[in-house]
Amino acid sequence: MKQGKPVKSAGSGKPAKAAAAAKSAKPGKAAAAAKPGKPAKAESHLAMVRRARRINRELAEIYPYAHPELDFRNPFELLVATVLSAQTTDLRVNQTTPALFAAYPTPEDMAAAVPEELEELIRPTGFFRAKAKSLIGLSASIRDNFGGEVPGRLADLVTLPGVGRKTANVVLGNAFGVPGITVDTHFGRLVRRWKWTEQEDPEKVEAEIAAIFPKSEWTMLSHRVVFHGRRICHARRPACGACPIAPLCPSYGEGETDPEKARKLLKYEMGGQPGQRLSPPPDYPGRPAPALGAG
Repeated sequence: MKQGKPVKSAGSGKPAKAAAAAKSAKPGKAAAAAKPGKPAKAESHLAMVRRARRINRELAEIYPYAHPELDFRNPFELLVATVLSAQTTDLRVNQTTPALFAAYPTPEDMAAAVPEELEELIRPTGFFRAKAKSLIGLSASIRDNFGGEVPGRLADLVTLPGVGRKTANVVLGNAFGVPGITVDTHFGRLVRRWKWTEQEDPEKVEAEIAAIFPKSEWTMLSHRVVFHGRRICHARRPACGACPIAPLCPSYGEGETDPEKARKLLKYEMGGQPGQRLSPPPDYPGRPAPALGAG
C-alpha cells in the first residue's frame, strides 16, 4: 500500500507542526549545551518546570487530537482493553476486542465465560491464559462487589484482579473524567529523556510529574507524551531531526538528527500510515487501522 503524505492537523488547514518541523528542526539551546567539551549548565528546578510546561504546550499544538488509542464504548470495554494491552500493541488489542465484546458484552457475561473459549478469543494479544484469568476475575468482582458497574474510584479499581495503578488511571481519566497520569513505557522513557525526573519506579515517576503540572492537565499530558513517543521519540531510534520540540530537549542527538532520514522514521499519521484505532475519534486526521486479517 502506498503511504500518503503527513496529515494535516485537525481543523487547522495547515500541515501538522511535527511534520512541518521535520524540514527545519535544529538543536536549540538545550541541545547545543550538550555538545562535547561544553558541559551543560545545571538547570534549576524552576527552569525545568518552566521548560516542562512549555513542552506540554507545544505538544498540545502538535497533537490537538491526542486520545487514548484503545477502542472502547464504555468503562468496562476500556478496562478490559487496557488489561489486554499489556505486552502487546494497542492495534492488536483493537483488532481483537470486536469479537470479544460481541461474545461477552457485560461483566456478567465475561464472569461466566468458559476459560478455554475466552482464551481463544484473546490469543492474538499474547499471555492469553493469564489475561483470561484476570478478565474473568475482574468481571466476577465487578458483578459481585460493585453491582455490575465498573467502579469510578482508584482505591476500588486496584482491588480488581489484573488491575494496577496504571490501568486504573487510564480508566479513570478516559471513562470517568478523573484526572490521572498514566506511566507506561513511552511516558517513562520521554520524561526521563526530558530530565523531568530520574525515577524508574512508575509510582515515583507519577508523583514527580504530578508535582510539575496542574491536575487538570494530567490526563491530556499523558496522551500527548505517549503520542509523541509512539510517533517521533522512539525507544531505539528517536527522530530527533524531525522533532519540533528539539530546542527544548536536553537529549537531542540520541537519535537521527538528519532531517531527511528522521522524517522516514515518523509513524502513524505523522508518517502517512494508518493509526492504531479501528474507530478513531472524529477529529483524528489519520486513517483508521485495518481490521484483523485485513492488512
